Amino acid sequence: MFLRNVIIFETEVEGVSRMGLARFARKAQKMAGVSGEVEILIAGNRRLQELNRRFRKKNKPTDVLSFPKSGSAGGDIAISAAIACQNARRFGHSASQEVKILVLHGMLHLGGYDHETDNGRMARIEDKLRRQLKLPVALIDRAHAPTASERGVSRIQKPRRGSR
Repeated sequence: MFLRNVIIFETEVEGVSRMGLARFARKAQKMAGVSGEVEILIAGNRRLQELNRRFRKKNKPTDVLSFPKSGSAGGDIAISAAIACQNARRFGHSASQEVKILVLHGMLHLGGYDHETDNGRMARIEDKLRRQLKLPVALIDRAHAPTASERGVSRIQKPRRGSR
């Protein structure tokens, strides 16, 4: 299986390196069964809002978007650095872990999974892969998970300048 990914930082995230994220992305790509090239964009909310409006007709920023390439393997993933940092604080883990959660979620979408229509199949696979990758609670499961403050976790990380 040919695996390649390109990481583009329009917005930096504290604790996330290009090399470390590329290693993780290759592992997630293999686990999700996605061959070919995957480009991962880490950007600000304005960019994610623009993409969400253009491709999903929703005029608001979102945490992660996935764009499968038509007729071929691979695709593109766009992640909001600001929302990743906010969610990391909210759920009491690092921004690096949050970005990895979003990459895994995006890879599963590129692999053809759709949590909105698959009766929980993607959620089950995401949960299994998340545990194998030693990541905190999966994106889909968060509706039922307590936040860090509800669990009594008080660790707060401030986003780096430019992460908003």
